[in-house]
Amino acid sequence: MGKKNDGIYDARTLGKPKMMILGIQHLFAMFGATILVPIITGLDVSTTLLMAGLGTLLFHFITKFKVPAFLGSSFAFLGGYAAVKALAPEGADPNSMLPYACLGVACAGLVYFILAGIIRAIGVQKVMKFFPPVVTGPIIIAIGLGLAPSAVSNCTTNWLLAIIALAVIIVFNIWGKGMMKIVPIIMGLLISYAIGLVLYFIAQGNPSLISDMPWLFSGGTVLDDSGNVTQYLPIFDFSKVQTIVSNIGSGQIFGAEGLIGFPIYWDKTAIGGIDWSNGSVIASAIIAIVPISLATMMEHIGDISAIGSTVGKNYIQDPGLHRTLIGDGLATTLASIFGGPANTTYGENTGVLALTKVYDPRVIRIAAIFACGISFFPIVAAIIGSIPSCIIGGISFVLYGMISAIGVRNVVENKVDFTKSRNLIVAAVILVCALGLGANTVSFAIGSANITLSPLAVASIAGIVLNAIFPGKDYKFITNGK
Repeated sequence: MGKKNDGIYDARTLGKPKMMILGIQHLFAMFGATILVPIITGLDVSTTLLMAGLGTLLFHFITKFKVPAFLGSSFAFLGGYAAVKALAPEGADPNSMLPYACLGVACAGLVYFILAGIIRAIGVQKVMKFFPPVVTGPIIIAIGLGLAPSAVSNCTTNWLLAIIALAVIIVFNIWGKGMMKIVPIIMGLLISYAIGLVLYFIAQGNPSLISDMPWLFSGGTVLDDSGNVTQYLPIFDFSKVQTIVSNIGSGQIFGAEGLIGFPIYWDKTAIGGIDWSNGSVIASAIIAIVPISLATMMEHIGDISAIGSTVGKNYIQDPGLHRTLIGDGLATTLASIFGGPANTTYGENTGVLALTKVYDPRVIRIAAIFACGISFFPIVAAIIGSIPSCIIGGISFVLYGMISAIGVRNVVENKVDFTKSRNLIVAAVILVCALGLGANTVSFAIGSANITLSPLAVASIAGIVLNAIFPGKDYKFITNGK
């Protein structure tokens, strides 16, 4: 099947300079979405980049260096992070709960091992009948729709820049050519950021513009207890960038705020940032997040199938779905333990494979090494962290919608029959549980531990159970024609 697509399977024939350029192209393709997850959740950008690079290299090692996949930040767990941050005590910083969320994600990554072991023992077809598209599709849809309000909330700080970011992404995604079509998120980010800079510097010259024309020059507001605006904020906050630049100028080379820093912070890890005596919160975080792995494993299987179709090889057969699941799960677990977000195989990089027809996994590994390298420069993370929330909101409009669209595609491509009452009920219960509960949670006690389930966790459990007990199951999992 290797010659089927008339592609390049050994990039060494192109020479090292072209391989480097192709690697950088893959870096750009994954960069926008990968850094957006820590920006949204409050995780560290530098840690995220390091773990994405290391996770990708680990994945390649486990899959015998055969699968050209890049592992970037997963958006599927955003709802889980938000649910765990909501467990913060009154008056406490919600980000203080991120280590607990990371522990939950680390446990979710270990679930991949269970499925991989079962697949290895009894075969993939027998396992997949318990996770049909009528369950996984609505769960993925709910993930995106559940996050939509946060996108709107971010956009409200400056609708103009949010719309610009959104419009640029749409234009490049639909009408872009070549590399521009593959990196619409980066282009939306860069162009809206540049326009925002212009507005920012204009307002710096005339500060009254921020309050006189907040829709154009403001980047948010400060409210009093009654909800009245007490202050309009500038579009950008460059305080951290200025601090690092000043430190570098004074000769500070090493350290978190110097030119070079180590991108792992012990107090933000799933080991050093947790009060292990707080068993109820630990249990609640794990239970809130682990069920999400059921959806992400299905997403993983779809991604591996898509990569195989693009390249012309059946990676589910060789090196085997059990190996790709272990690689993805272990990368997620290790990334989360050290304070990074969950990893997942990236469709953006599959698009680059299709565009360039260079299918050599070595090119992906070059991108992974670059990602690791830039993570050691705090100034990069500081610049990224200065991105206004309105721009993040405009980008999130597309990304959150894409998550739901993936769920819809999952249902459509697998021809789920919604004329059957059982399928309608399963999908309806999942969507109502996930969206109807809103910010509410379901709590119960086991012994002395108070367990809290997120709406998505409730939806996942309900969908799997209902599908298992209802008669009329007719789904058969097929792998690339096998």
